[in-house]
Amino acid sequence: MRRPVVDAVGKASSAAKNLNIPTQYYTFMKISIITVPWNSKEKIGQQIESVRKAATGLEFEEIAIDNASSDGTADFIRQNFLQVKLVANDKNVGFAAANNQGLKIAQGEYILFLNPDMKCEENSLGKLIDYMEKNRETGIVSCKLDNERGEFNPNAGPRRFPTVLNQLAIILKLPHFFPSLLDNYLMKDFDPEKEQEVDSVRGSFMLIRRSVLQKLGWAFDPRYFIWFEDVDLCHEVKKMGLKVMYVPFVSCVDYVGQSFKQRDSFWKQKNFTLSVLKYFQKWEPWYKWIWVYKARAIVLAGMWVKEKIF
Repeated sequence: MRRPVVDAVGKASSAAKNLNIPTQYYTFMKISIITVPWNSKEKIGQQIESVRKAATGLEFEEIAIDNASSDGTADFIRQNFLQVKLVANDKNVGFAAANNQGLKIAQGEYILFLNPDMKCEENSLGKLIDYMEKNRETGIVSCKLDNERGEFNPNAGPRRFPTVLNQLAIILKLPHFFPSLLDNYLMKDFDPEKEQEVDSVRGSFMLIRRSVLQKLGWAFDPRYFIWFEDVDLCHEVKKMGLKVMYVPFVSCVDYVGQSFKQRDSFWKQKNFTLSVLKYFQKWEPWYKWIWVYKARAIVLAGMWVKEKIF
């Protein structure tokens, strides 16, 4: 069995950066679970334990690409979960790039992208793989993402593909004044108990065929540091003629954005709007995305001035 490209101290090997996704020897696992922790020590243990129970009866592996955590996450995994393949980056390379690192060493026929602050349902992964094998036209499947009380969390639900107009509304904070402005984009009409094809699902729980990723050449477009890489991947999969499916017969607790609570508003706005801009530069003509570029510049300038004055 070929070993992962990880050096003796768990640092990402420079050779891994230049690898294409292997196609020949990765037939040892049914599923590879890839997670990207960043200061996730509080939740990662629960996630790893839940994955073990969720994958009962399957040949599986979990790969953790730690994005230069400062809270001891990597050491915690190394000391307590020897079965997890750990790569400890010496800098935060972003969510997309880190998942791509994980894909390069993954051995599974199926790939599950799973956030570190998740709790999977027992025996759930076998059910989802069985669904994928019975529905060959499905490229990506996700499940019902619940809050801690076991209720469907609309903040973690599927979304319709973004438009320039609704993303401008978000950047300019217009929903604060017009609450129903984003109802269509946020799928306020969504029935979480119904199996259905959707435009996009969250990258916090995304099961995808390895063969699909081999055609794309990556897990997520590395141009995105954080945000919109999951929407972009769903767009790519749809472009290939495959479906993105939501199924309610499996659920998972999504604690939604635990790591982001450690970031300030300016950092979040800067990176969110940059990813919005990159998304539309990829999928829309210039005369549409130019409005995002202008709005981003105005909003960030305003936040910078406010921060300096107040």
